[in-house]
Amino acid sequence: MEKIRKIRKVIKSTPTIEGAGVHLARAFAEATTYDPFLLLDDFRSAEPRHYLKGFPWHPHRGIETITYVIQGRVEHGDSMGNIGVIASGDVQWMTAGNGIIHQEMPKGDEEGRMGGFQLWANLPAAHKMMNPRYRDVKSNQIPEVSMGSGVTIKVICGEIKGTRGPVRDIVIDPEYLDITVSRRTEFVHPTKCGHTVFAYIIGGKAWFDEQKDPLLGNESLVLFHDGEHIVISTEDDPVRFLLISGKPIGEPVAWRGPIVMNTEQELRTAFEEYNNGTFIKHRQG
Repeated sequence: MEKIRKIRKVIKSTPTIEGAGVHLARAFAEATTYDPFLLLDDFRSAEPRHYLKGFPWHPHRGIETITYVIQGRVEHGDSMGNIGVIASGDVQWMTAGNGIIHQEMPKGDEEGRMGGFQLWANLPAAHKMMNPRYRDVKSNQIPEVSMGSGVTIKVICGEIKGTRGPVRDIVIDPEYLDITVSRRTEFVHPTKCGHTVFAYIIGGKAWFDEQKDPLLGNESLVLFHDGEHIVISTEDDPVRFLLISGKPIGEPVAWRGPIVMNTEQELRTAFEEYNNGTFIKHRQG
């Protein structure tokens, strides 16, 4: 019999201020528990004053940052010359690699509402100093799969019923799904053994354990134990959640601010290079 993943930990995101004064809800920021993931921020807001100051120019090295917008828009630019806007349903998957400097400025929609999430994924030592790469994925490139049982899945990364998401060839073999489950529905989803798997609820309520305890709602994060599949069930409410998984790296982590390396010396070198103007190793063209 296949092993059902049980709940290892449930946490509620906590209010945090980042960037130039952006109010957000932080689901986690840990170096090892969610390996290969480091951080998940929820920047949904209906108050423009809480997000308009944004995230001005800042560096990254050694990680990937994944921004998924579900409402409003975010203007961005970087040291490789990329300039653009990601709007509702779009994803920006940026591999910082050996170094990138960028800015992200949330603008919201016509009613002043902003909604989105930023996930940080670590890179193994062998790839930390790879050249940066940047992927802008528009909403119409992200397939939506109906499971025929009151379940719909937007496939950003991974594969569902033979349909692959547009983001591929990522080192940590991730899965990134936006899942909606109708009321009074059970959803069983296979997972790769050995991978870290967690769900982050962004609307409604559901049980994420076959024992149906506890009933979880908005801004709750569920980290699962290992196993071959997860079971989600609803009763009076539908639920919408992000399901994210990846292959653990299992290496030492040296992390300060926007830079994540393997050793303290590598961190010192990165900040010295940033301060003396030699941080950027690769530019387009």
